[in-house]
Amino acid sequence: MFLHELSRSVSRSCAIKVKGKEYVQMVRESFNNQCPYCSRELTWENSIVEHLDGMNRLRAGLHVPGNVLVACKECNNRKRTDDSRPASSLLARSGWESFLSHDGTSCGSKCMTCEYWARIWPDDSLRKTKLADNLTQIKSFRNRFTEISYDLSSLMATLPSRLIDLYSDCQIFARTEIDSLLVEVHKNIAFSQGHAQSPNTIEALSQQAREEAPSYVRQTTIRR
Repeated sequence: MFLHELSRSVSRSCAIKVKGKEYVQMVRESFNNQCPYCSRELTWENSIVEHLDGMNRLRAGLHVPGNVLVACKECNNRKRTDDSRPASSLLARSGWESFLSHDGTSCGSKCMTCEYWARIWPDDSLRKTKLADNLTQIKSFRNRFTEISYDLSSLMATLPSRLIDLYSDCQIFARTEIDSLLVEVHKNIAFSQGHAQSPNTIEALSQQAREEAPSYVRQTTIRR
């Protein structure tokens, strides 16, 4: 939610709008209506809006010019692996650069991203050339919008870790409120049934409800 709100705020000062026809046309012409990652021809059926820096708490990407492209659905899906990794485990500075760095020389034999690129370009030499060329082309496109990245550079240096802290705090708050609500519900159930239950029994029922809840409700903290 924060990243979407920040995107809207930053976009107000942009001369060109991401949702405008001018920007969409600029993206398609810059990459010859091809996926910027794998170079396959884009159609309405196989294409999707893509964020170079993913809009998550690790990459802290924004929906602003320069960070929004049109890619094929398969590359969009494959890139999520790198987008979800902490910076220390990436092959490059960012998730999208890391995605294009899986040329078969830096990962183990079972790297699924390296295998993905090998299927697209079986020849080792061609694969390395295409990945490097596409990375350079994307950087060139992004450099057209340096005023946006420059304004946000100092914020982006600390934003991912701050978002993780915020997400963790929200989870803890939600967990506390859910626990309190469970206890209250079980008390009301006991009262409506015409008999009181001991605090230990109520707590046991609440614990059982917590354990049976979906994983996204049970989770209270995340790795920082």
